[in-house]
Amino acid sequence: MNFKTLLQQPEYEFIKSNERLGKRIMLLGIGGSYAYGTNNENSDIDLRGVTLQLPSDLIGLTEFEQYEDTTTDTVIYGFNKLVRLLLECNPNTVEILGLDEEQYLIKSRLGEELLDNSRLFLSKRAIKSFGGYADAQLRRLQNAIARDSLPQSEKEKHILKSVTSAMEDFNRRYSMQNTGSIRLYIDKAVTQDMETEIFVDAQCSHFPLRKYADLWSSMRSVVREYDKIGKRNKKKDDNHLNKHAMHLIRLFMMGIDILEKQQIRTHRKDDLPILLAIRRGDYMLPDGTFSTAFYELLEEYERRFEAAAKSTTLPDNPDRNAVEQLVERVNRFAVTGELL
Repeated sequence: MNFKTLLQQPEYEFIKSNERLGKRIMLLGIGGSYAYGTNNENSDIDLRGVTLQLPSDLIGLTEFEQYEDTTTDTVIYGFNKLVRLLLECNPNTVEILGLDEEQYLIKSRLGEELLDNSRLFLSKRAIKSFGGYADAQLRRLQNAIARDSLPQSEKEKHILKSVTSAMEDFNRRYSMQNTGSIRLYIDKAVTQDMETEIFVDAQCSHFPLRKYADLWSSMRSVVREYDKIGKRNKKKDDNHLNKHAMHLIRLFMMGIDILEKQQIRTHRKDDLPILLAIRRGDYMLPDGTFSTAFYELLEEYERRFEAAAKSTTLPDNPDRNAVEQLVERVNRFAVTGELL
């Protein structure tokens, strides 16, 4: 498929006409399933890219992080935001730098320079970012399976585990030191039609309201996922489960490449037989759970990822000075139109 012809379609006119896009775009490429090579007849085409900041973003009063067009599933990051995410080896942005040549619709001179310097952003931070994303994907998979197959008391244990994970993530972002404590535990239910349920003991003082709301929102979203039981469209949800399972393995594959080979390979052409088999449902059992073969495959990739994390020669952190030089060069051009 010639993806560049997409830009000739009326729904993509904004790419040419928007003042932040057009000739300011450094890179624009295919995202999602088409980028990985795992697309099927139901797959939408996503576009992902990066654009230069406006001069007013850099030396004036305007701010810009990203442009989104929901109709075409397009997300184009401002250069400065992309760099911040790349420094953390964020999987959703790292993959923009690992497409095949024909998967790029736009590539400017500075976009080519960004690709040439992609290794600047590779570090041991990939262990946390790719491992964390894979862990989140596994939790989604486990949550969905548990929601449909476990007895109520067992589901409650699973919810507690998921909520606790959400709590740990919250605590990494917002320390509760000197503000109080929250304890979650399971006890005999007081709610009708439940054997056991999760209870909370909370003692907080002088805790910022917005952080408090964020905490409870994270917990509520987990519980709501389980409340969907009995309301699922089996065929649709099984497709989603298979897609989650596929992306779980794909994240490990990409992470291993980065840690072992210091390569970003978004298009998984050599791995497609495995990934497409998972997406087709070859590893799903009739009851909606996954086969032993899938969990053996998962265990193998987890082992390989852990081994790669231990043996990688990547630096602990990116070379900030080298990245700074690249950022200054790009942003100087964004303001002056000159390359030094």
